[in-house]
Amino acid sequence: MGSLPQRAPRVHLEAATPAVLRFQDGQRTSGTLHVVSLTGGLLSLSNPVVQGSQVRLMFLTNTGSVLGGAEMLPPLTRDLQPFRFVSLDGGDRRRLGATIQASLQRSNEQQWIEKLRAASGQRERSRRPLLKALFGTVALAALAWVSANYLLHFHLLK
Repeated sequence: MGSLPQRAPRVHLEAATPAVLRFQDGQRTSGTLHVVSLTGGLLSLSNPVVQGSQVRLMFLTNTGSVLGGAEMLPPLTRDLQPFRFVSLDGGDRRRLGATIQASLQRSNEQQWIEKLRAASGQRERSRRPLLKALFGTVALAALAWVSANYLLHFHLLK
């Protein structure tokens, strides 16, 4: 079992991630994993678990299943309870780390896409007044030309 870092990036999981907690007496309960890092996370549970309970936490990621020892921390709300990993073997740690990195990359890519969309929207908006002025000038020139032709032809018809 490897040592765990003191500070690790946290990711909010996009999809509902089912999790199972197995207690030392063999009982089980299920919940949903909302936030995870290499040091712990946040679970949604139907009933809070006693603070300090030692459990085996199992959940499935896009890189495979993760099984680790966890200690339950004080509940934040009636149905949200944080935990910290107390043991996580090398393979589980690698799978969890790969999931976190993939999620962080998706998050960074999404932020760049949003920035690009915002920038292109601003550039498009800044072009609109120029286009309006250009079209207005062309329309005014066309109206002047038509008026001049009308007056010249009207004068010649007399």
